Amino acid sequence: MPFLELRSNLPPGSFSEDFVKKLSACAAASLGKPEERMNVVVQPGCPMLISGSTSPCVMLTVSAIAVTDTADKNKEHSAKIFEFLTRELSLTEDRVVIVFHALQPHQVGKKGTVMSFL
Repeated sequence: MPFLELRSNLPPGSFSEDFVKKLSACAAASLGKPEERMNVVVQPGCPMLISGSTSPCVMLTVSAIAVTDTADKNKEHSAKIFEFLTRELSLTEDRVVIVFHALQPHQVGKKGTVMSFL
């Protein structure tokens, strides 16, 4: 059950109607998770600064159980997701930052319990 939270200072019009679905599909494929388990939030128009600049940028947080827990895995995820974001949003790699969080099953609640018991 991965969680994607994308924040950007780009205006809402910079994100196509199907951007959320495309981002979900890209991340699901990279993480090896079914698309129906993805949870995605896109927040455009945020006041942001990356590397001392307020030029157009994106910060993506990827939180997941068991697939974001090593440098080697995250290097692969990063390459695939960077390629998608830079292509879709016409940004250079230096204007994109991805933060990976490894979640434990007891840290994710669903259906009145936590993933450890599902």
